[in-house]
Amino acid sequence: MKEIGGPGTLDVMRSDVASLPGSPERPNEDWAAAALPASGGGGTVVLLDGVTPPVGDDGCVHSVPWFTARLGGALTELSASRPDMSLSEILSLAIRRTADAHRDTCDLSHVRTPQATVVLARWDASSVEHLVLSDSVLLLESPDGAVRAVLDDRLDRVPDEILRSLAATDRLRNHEGGFFTAAADPAVAVRAVTGSTPRAEVRSLAALTDGASRWVELFGEGDWAECLGVLRKEGALGLLHRVRALEAADERAGGVRRWKRHDDATAVYTELREG
Repeated sequence: MKEIGGPGTLDVMRSDVASLPGSPERPNEDWAAAALPASGGGGTVVLLDGVTPPVGDDGCVHSVPWFTARLGGALTELSASRPDMSLSEILSLAIRRTADAHRDTCDLSHVRTPQATVVLARWDASSVEHLVLSDSVLLLESPDGAVRAVLDDRLDRVPDEILRSLAATDRLRNHEGGFFTAAADPAVAVRAVTGSTPRAEVRSLAALTDGASRWVELFGEGDWAECLGVLRKEGALGLLHRVRALEAADERAGGVRRWKRHDDATAVYTELREG
């Protein structure tokens, strides 16, 4: 775990980031970063989970990791350097920048053009802002140990039988009544779940892609507070290793609890403490 800060700073940030690919035969499509602006007193966390399209069927000559790296880089730079912009405005501009980087070579109108889930958190001396789009998770821990999960549950509302049909899922992707991801349309930013919490009410935070949140959401090993406890005691990689062990045990039992054997799994854990 890395500690950033020093004498005279408003906050000391302890941040731990880990990511494991779902398969050694495929590139990891997750992307994560934690940054402390040079001005001190604040920071930002960015987490993306790239959406894997059917092979060769997304209208784009670029890979999903190319997209998540471009979008994640833009989100990190903007959230750390533009305190005058809201997180929704930052997401909108980052999507536009990323789209501009490949609109001349790719069909960005394709329903499965490269896209990703998004978690953003940004804090200063007074508040912690958040933004969540699609099925990654942000956890906010208060000084008394209570943990609040910030979720965008629209994908969870889609019946499993629809999600098993690619055509049916496409009809709901980035459409009203369906679910939303960051793709090529900057207007999707207003669909994100956003909010702000007083800085004094947040002791730590964590961002998880759905490959990491399986520990709670799929395998039911504990609640969100217990998940945060694992992150604090064992680090981000410790949680991911726990998930892989559960997946292996489930596979030995017949694999009935999930439709994907392993998924890219990424976790970011950050402590915010007064310096």
